[in-house]
Amino acid sequence: MMRSLFSGVSGLRNHQTAMDVVGANIANVNTVGYRGSQSSFSDVISQTLQGASAATGTRGGTNPMQIGLGMGLASVSTIFTNGSYQSTGNQTDLAIQNDGFFIVQDGANQYYTRAGNFDFDSTGNYLVPGTGMQVMGWQADNNGAINTTGAVTSIQVPRGATMPSLAS
Repeated sequence: MMRSLFSGVSGLRNHQTAMDVVGANIANVNTVGYRGSQSSFSDVISQTLQGASAATGTRGGTNPMQIGLGMGLASVSTIFTNGSYQSTGNQTDLAIQNDGFFIVQDGANQYYTRAGNFDFDSTGNYLVPGTGMQVMGWQADNNGAINTTGAVTSIQVPRGATMPSLAS
C-alpha cells in the first residue's frame, strides 16, 4: 500500500512542476526572445522482486520483476528552435537564427540574451532601451575586416556620422 501511495504522490508533485513549465511558456508567449521549456521525467527507483535469469539448454531467460517506486523530474530543458520572425517596424531590432546570443553589458558584467529589441541613445550607443545595457560586438577596421578573436567592445554609431560613398 505504501508503494502505491508514494508513486501517486511523486506523480502529482512532478505533474505540478510540468504544469508550472507549461504556464511559464504560456505567460511568456509575447516576451521578446523568450525560449520555451519542456519537462523530462525519469523513474526514481524500482524495487526488484525477482532477479533476471539466464537461458538454460531447454528454457529461455527471464526478465527481472520490478515495481516502480515513483518518478522524478529529470530536467527542464530550454528549447532553442527558431520561432517565427516578425517585422517590428523598428529598424534597429535584430533576430538570431539558429544558435547564438547577443552580448550586452551593464558596465561591469556581461550577459547573454536572444532578445533583439535594441535602439540608440542620444550619443549613439547601441543599447537595450529598458535597461540601458550596451550591446557588445567586434568592430570592423577601416577596410571592413572583423577580427572575431579580439575582445568585444560596445557598439557605437555617433549621430551625424557619415561615410564617404564608394562606387559599386
